[in-house]
Amino acid sequence: MAYSDTLNLVKGDTLPELTFTLRDSNTAASGFSAVDENNELSWAPIDLTGAVVLLRLREVGSTAVTAELTCALVTPASGIVATDFPSGTLSAAGTYEGEIEITFSDGGIQTVYDLLKLKVRASFD
Repeated sequence: MAYSDTLNLVKGDTLPELTFTLRDSNTAASGFSAVDENNELSWAPIDLTGAVVLLRLREVGSTAVTAELTCALVTPASGIVATDFPSGTLSAAGTYEGEIEITFSDGGIQTVYDLLKLKVRASFD
C-alpha cells in the first residue's frame, strides 16, 4: 500500500486546511500527448462536478473509521477539493491513515487507491 508523505499534526487542532487535486493517472491532461507515470501534472484532473468527496480516517492497524470528513468542492471541474479538521477529529494522538472516496452524481463510487498518512502528537495541554 502506498502512502503520501506523512502529515504531522497536533491533537485538538482544527487546521491546517488540506487541499487535494484529484487526477486520473490513465488519462493525459490537456497539453500533454501522453500520461507520464512519474509526472502527476500529466494526469488529467477528475471532474468532480456534482460529486461528494469524503476523507475517511482510521488509526493504522484498525478497521474502525474514526472520522468521515466531507470535502468542499473548491474547483470541481479541475478536481480540486479541500477540508479541515472539525473539532473532535484529532482527539487522540497516534498514527492514522486516510482514504479519499468520491461519489459521483450518477451514484458511482471511486476510491483513491493510495492512502494519506497522518501522525498526530499529543498537545502540551
